[in-house]
Amino acid sequence: MGFKVIIPARYASSRLPGKPLREIAGKPLIQHVYERALASGAEEISIATDDWRIREVAEAFGAVVHMTSPAHETGTERIAEVVLSCAECDDTIIVNLQGDEPQMSPQLIDQVAGALEAHPDAQSATLCARIEDKAVLFDPNTVKVVLDNHGYALYFSRAPIPWARTDFDANARSLGLPLDTTFYRHIGIYAYRAGYLKRFSTLAPCILERTESLEQLRMLFHGGRIYVEEASEQPGHHVETAEDLQKVQNLFQTNALFK
Repeated sequence: MGFKVIIPARYASSRLPGKPLREIAGKPLIQHVYERALASGAEEISIATDDWRIREVAEAFGAVVHMTSPAHETGTERIAEVVLSCAECDDTIIVNLQGDEPQMSPQLIDQVAGALEAHPDAQSATLCARIEDKAVLFDPNTVKVVLDNHGYALYFSRAPIPWARTDFDANARSLGLPLDTTFYRHIGIYAYRAGYLKRFSTLAPCILERTESLEQLRMLFHGGRIYVEEASEQPGHHVETAEDLQKVQNLFQTNALFK
């Protein structure tokens, strides 16, 4: 199975400006992400950005860089521009490895591409993991997903879904998770067919996407099907805030796997 990885990266992160160039264990964050992709089975890897500083650093460590419009609101939009400009074949599988995932398992990059290849009726594939901790379920920074009986996404939300009506009352946060319901958190890695990315570039953002600040809801809103597979292993920590950055720096210092 062949697939390509595109890593979207922007400098102007509202929560952590200059995030792709923040240093972790002597390397910029974006280089760690790139090296995760190199260790996967990808046949091509590139970085999509709108910032010359990211381009300069990425090219210095050997990456292919595509300069894209600064007007994009999401990483998927940025990747779609690259797919269009490079005239990718419609059947090519493109993995969106987000630029803030310095500990993403290469096996999961390969897994999400394989999940899409195995489901030709899906326009996209992504991964999830079971939630065992109630604090994670109620954390709005953790995206939850509900699936149908064939493993396709019904909805993604920052809210705790599904809502266990008989268990979650006014004291919901102090009770344990109900044993008869499985809760999943979304792992933010996607595979798309290039042909769908070309179509995605024509779709307007929807009210659900803007309300939840979740770009994958645009796909569902416009009738796209997203296959969701349970991750074969933990993805590691991503970086959104300064606290996340410090946590990942500490993990790199103590775990030889990421050095």
